Amino acid sequence: MPPTPTADSVREGVLRALATVDDPELHRPITDLGMVDGVDVDAEGLVDVRVLLTIAACPMRDTLTREVTAAVGTVEGARGVRVHLGEMTPEQRRGLTEKVRGTTGAAPTIPFNAPGSLTRVYAVASGKGGVGKSSVTVNLAAAMAADGLRVGVLDADVHGFSVPRLLGVTGRPTRVDNMIIPPTGHGVRVISIGMFVPGNEPVAWRGPMLHRALQQFASEVHWGDLDVLLLDLPPGTGDIAISVAQLLPRAEVLVVTTPQVAAAEVAERAGAVAAQTEQRLVGVVENMSWLQLPDGQRMEVFGSGGGARVAQSLSARLGTDVPLLGQVPMDVALREGGDEGLPVVLRAPDSPAAVVLRDLARTLARRPRGLAGRKLGVSVA
Repeated sequence: MPPTPTADSVREGVLRALATVDDPELHRPITDLGMVDGVDVDAEGLVDVRVLLTIAACPMRDTLTREVTAAVGTVEGARGVRVHLGEMTPEQRRGLTEKVRGTTGAAPTIPFNAPGSLTRVYAVASGKGGVGKSSVTVNLAAAMAADGLRVGVLDADVHGFSVPRLLGVTGRPTRVDNMIIPPTGHGVRVISIGMFVPGNEPVAWRGPMLHRALQQFASEVHWGDLDVLLLDLPPGTGDIAISVAQLLPRAEVLVVTTPQVAAAEVAERAGAVAAQTEQRLVGVVENMSWLQLPDGQRMEVFGSGGGARVAQSLSARLGTDVPLLGQVPMDVALREGGDEGLPVVLRAPDSPAAVVLRDLARTLARRPRGLAGRKLGVSVA
């Protein structure tokens, strides 16, 4: 017969099991983050685990309790578990923040500007409102996350924020000292000014405050190690577009338009800002391109050719190839998914709009990263 597990062996097994439990918000093992305050095992195999929360009102406390309980339940000799939740001291929170950021006492910086950053940053822009820019953004994000990428969305449309609704995110960010932990929706980490204002209150800010908000979202939010960060910009060529260029100079611009001439002309101006700010234009997406009728014919509700005209005009203006990356048809499922907080790429993945958006997401995810500003590890003899 195998030997009966001792209290010490059970305790060692519990610690190994707890190392597999990630904090639901920080996505790091709770043992690495210093959140396990102690483990006791009595003679009967009953395990007491003390876990320190970052803040007393941690929104994920129930999730953490369940995952700790499940992990301990796999340990041979553990006859039961009691999880005791406490709160970190200010000193412990500072230590956790420094460990997560990899800095000691330094002011927050924007990680996407670091020379070794491999995160693709896409700023989704439009010339005018109402062209579906936010819907395109959240569906690209959801499609990339469904394909296994680590994705974040920064809702930079401070005055017209809509990303939380479109992604079905109702949770609030958690603040740990000067670090903000964003909530997650459909596997996408999300931050928006809408998470900080009560109800449906408007945000009446001017340039300096808008710049500061964007700076905080880029530097103080703990995004983790992202593959892709998408920014949903406000329409037009105002303060936020300029601030993005200053704060995130590596961001590449994706222009969204509709087929009609009026929208295309304004979209061209939004894309031309990239030339002035020395950002790279990824390409153009034409939204609401047509409506598929029951008999199979296409009704071009907003005309045709706007996306191609924007791409051609920007290519000529910038002296580089700016492709038309996709044409997204009008689709009732796309609108319904936005209303429900379930992006169409997840709600109806085989619908006409979802097929185009998933293909576009994979195209953007596969694009090679540039080498500008990165350390290549090459030395000259």
